[in-house]
Amino acid sequence: MNIINDIKHSFKQANIAEKLIYINISVFVVSLFAGKYLNQWFALNSNFELLITHPWSLFSYGFLHANFPHILFNMIFIYYIGNLFLNFFTPKQFLNYFILGTIVGGLAFLLINSKGYLVGASAGIMAVLVGIATKIPNYEIRLRLIGNVKLWIIALFYIIISLAGLDGLNSGGNIAHLGGALLGFIYTKQLEKGIDIGSWLETGLNAIVNIFKPTKKSTLKTVHKKSTIKRKPTNTEITDKQRKIDRILDKISKSGYDSLSKEEKDFLFKSGK
Repeated sequence: MNIINDIKHSFKQANIAEKLIYINISVFVVSLFAGKYLNQWFALNSNFELLITHPWSLFSYGFLHANFPHILFNMIFIYYIGNLFLNFFTPKQFLNYFILGTIVGGLAFLLINSKGYLVGASAGIMAVLVGIATKIPNYEIRLRLIGNVKLWIIALFYIIISLAGLDGLNSGGNIAHLGGALLGFIYTKQLEKGIDIGSWLETGLNAIVNIFKPTKKSTLKTVHKKSTIKRKPTNTEITDKQRKIDRILDKISKSGYDSLSKEEKDFLFKSGK
């Protein structure tokens, strides 16, 4: 139970990119035991007609992965690129990029009429990668054995790989990558103009979250307090107090602070407050 509690605590403390990693890993673990069922219901099938009965698959496929190397590579990418992204964008915008990139990538996959089905978070990741590369293209990332590489070069490298793979076995996956990349580029360019094309998605997500939030009953109680209005000192009292302060200050100027009695020191301290 301690392990479960530690995982829950870590999840609560994680940022949105890291929480996405937790969710993907959890789904992958479940898929080890029910992979066929998950693919049947949540993978994006190339048959357009199935989208009518499984509309959620246009998004849910982004949380399924074919094998361990597939999810390992994607999660490493989410961790590093996601955390960099969050230095320049909000957590909600990160979700917008990832979700819209996944959806646009899925639509691109369907439009080319590929065979089989699509799984993987790559389209959403490409949206995040190209989005941040468009924002800070000359930002340098240090890669082992290579050195510092500008972000726009890294993004371009993966776009070229996807283009080269359009005639390969994973043509559907590569077209999905390009769809996500295009979304990321457009999203950032629109943000630079002051237009957030994902605001509608943010509003929808907030509405869904509010539906499942428990309603709290009001626990406010009426509390009756006694009057605490203090009496204002009279002019005579103020004058007498000031005279006493002046006498003490004169004594300090002539004989020093140590010449004061304890009563005079206390009075001066209280008056200063």
